[in-house]
Amino acid sequence: MHPTRIDLSAKARGRVVAILNARLADAIDLQLQAKQAHWNVKGPNFIALHELFDKIAAELGGHIDDMAERITALGGVAEGTVQAVSGRSRLEPYPLALAEGRAHLDALATALARFGKSIRKAIDETSKAGDAGTSDLFTGVSRAVDKDLWLVEAHLQ
Repeated sequence: MHPTRIDLSAKARGRVVAILNARLADAIDLQLQAKQAHWNVKGPNFIALHELFDKIAAELGGHIDDMAERITALGGVAEGTVQAVSGRSRLEPYPLALAEGRAHLDALATALARFGKSIRKAIDETSKAGDAGTSDLFTGVSRAVDKDLWLVEAHLQ
């Protein structure tokens, strides 16, 4: 850990950095899954889904940056390389052969729901570690991911 004047103990900061890096890996994986859907979707709702998937990927980019910058602010190292992400992400691998819009919607909804669940757990974990700032960051991510899940699931109903 790098030194900082943030008034959290090194132990608390280390715990929070580990949580942030774990969720960072999931977020990067999820962003790439949304781009995979964006690039490969086909079918009668192509343009609507193509744009929706790109919007979700872009929004995740902001969350990724926020998490990575929080890690470094706490004195940690943001571990966002492809190698780090592939070894750490808890999301299921995205099926590469998908083309039909509904199949992409279903796969992305599953990934968003799993990510949202892990973010809600991170809210509690970082709060218990005494870091209200990171807990608040995760609360914002949770709201946004739940909204994205709603937008995706609306196409499946």
